[in-house]
Parts: sequence; C-alpha cells; structure tokens
Amino acid sequence: MLTNNVYQEEHIPSQFERFWRSYRTNNLAMFGLWCLLILILITVLAPWISPHNSQLQTGNLLLPPSWDPSGSVDYFFGTDDLGRDILSRVIEGSRHSLGYAIIITMVSTLIGCLIGILAGMTSGILSSTLNHLLDTIASIPSLLLGIIFVAFLGTGEINVLYAVTLALIPRFIRSLYVAVHNEIEKDYIMAARLDGAKDIYLLWNSILPNVLTVIASEITFALSTSILDITALGFLGLGAQAPSTEWGAILGDSVELLYLAPWTVTLPGLTIMFTIIIVNIVGDGTRRAINAGIE
Repeated sequence: MLTNNVYQEEHIPSQFERFWRSYRTNNLAMFGLWCLLILILITVLAPWISPHNSQLQTGNLLLPPSWDPSGSVDYFFGTDDLGRDILSRVIEGSRHSLGYAIIITMVSTLIGCLIGILAGMTSGILSSTLNHLLDTIASIPSLLLGIIFVAFLGTGEINVLYAVTLALIPRFIRSLYVAVHNEIEKDYIMAARLDGAKDIYLLWNSILPNVLTVIASEITFALSTSILDITALGFLGLGAQAPSTEWGAILGDSVELLYLAPWTVTLPGLTIMFTIIIVNIVGDGTRRAINAGIE
C-alpha cells in the first residue's frame, strides 16, 4: 500500500474511533441506531410524509387496519371514532412525543451535567449538604415530580414540557455529582494534584472521560423517561388536550374504544413501546462501546 510517510508509524485510534469500532460490532445496537435515526427522520418530516391530514374526518368511522379483511389500504392503521386516519395521527404525534422528548433531554443534560459536575468538585459541608438534598429529590419518581410541577404551573402541553424538564434535572445533578465526587477521591487525581495539575485540567482530561458511561446512561434514561412522562401526562389529561396528536392524548381519547375497536389503542401503544425499546437498545450499546473504548 502506497503512503506519503517516510517512516511507517502505527496509527493510534482516538477515543471516538475506538468507540465506533466497538459500537458497530454490536449488531443489535446498530439495528437500534438505524431504527432511532428512522424515527427521528419521521419526526422531522412528519408534515410531509403523513398520508392524510391528521385532523381530517373522512367519514369512515372505526375502519379496521389494512391487514383486516374489512380494512382499506388507504388507511393502513385504520381510523378512529371520528374517521381520522390513525397512521397520520401517530406520525404527526411523533413531533409532540419523541421530538419534544429529545429537546427536553438535551436541555436537562446541559443544565444537569453542568450543575452536577460543579457540585461534584466541591467538598466539606457544602458537599455533604448537596448530597443529602439530592438524595431526597432523587427518591421521588420523575412522573410524580412532573405531576407536582403541573399542579403549580397548570395543565397544557407547554407546561408539561417545563414540568418534565424540571423533574429530570435533579437526577442528572445527582448522578454526575456522585460520579465526579467518587472520581476525585481516587489516588491518581491526588497524585496529579501533587504534581501541580489544575482542577480544569483534571476535569477535562481525567474526570470527564471516566464519567462518560454515567452521562450516556442518564441520557438514555432521560429520553425514555421523558417520552413516558409526556405520554402519561397526556393520557391523564394533564398535558396535550384533544384533538392533539400527542401519543398519550391519542390513547386517552381512545381508551373507551378498547373492546369495540382495539386497534385505536393498541397501535399507538405499540408505537410508544417500540420507541422506548429502541432508545434503550441504543443506550445500552453506547454504554458498552464507551466502556470498551476506555478499557
């Protein structure tokens, strides 16, 4: 193989290259990644790829899915009790459930990681106070925190987004605080400080690479939890209101049709379940690849 180098030097892969090499050898993780990218693409292109207007009442009430003998190819997932195409509503609803969940996860990650890392660098009575305070907050489920915040902010889709974001931030802070605090107490950090290394240098070059698995785990948890919380609050009538296409609101509108037209409930429910599974598969593959790259 021809090369421009006079000396044959061995290429040392970067941490990202080691991560990607390990990730792509995991077939299940690659399958999950492609599925997640397709879901994100559907979310972005939802207004243009929906076969029908999500609010259009076609007059074909409770039409079964296309694979049913009495179904129609024009309405692949069938229609609801108002004649609206369920597939179009599910595709359009991905913007409200998956799209908003991604935004919530990004905001929670940025704020929570920043505060958690700074808190983890503290010591003494301030560190002990933060530890006990974060333990108390982390013991409360995110959905319950979301309901509490909605009770103060009021119902509505925008207020739900604020509530879920505020509910997820404490978990990020707690996880990063513990991870950074435990890393600081290790011998190699003490040795580096004795050699004159500054806190910023230690944080960027030593601590952060060793807590990437924690960050990846929390991002996965936050994304799946935000999807579940948004849909749960929508199902309870505290979030998006009818005739919204948010997945939880669709379930809430159709739950009374479970025995009469089960596809109006099961198909949006399966969509939520599939999305959560894909997110967890990608997150698990990411954690394994990061661990392989670090080791």
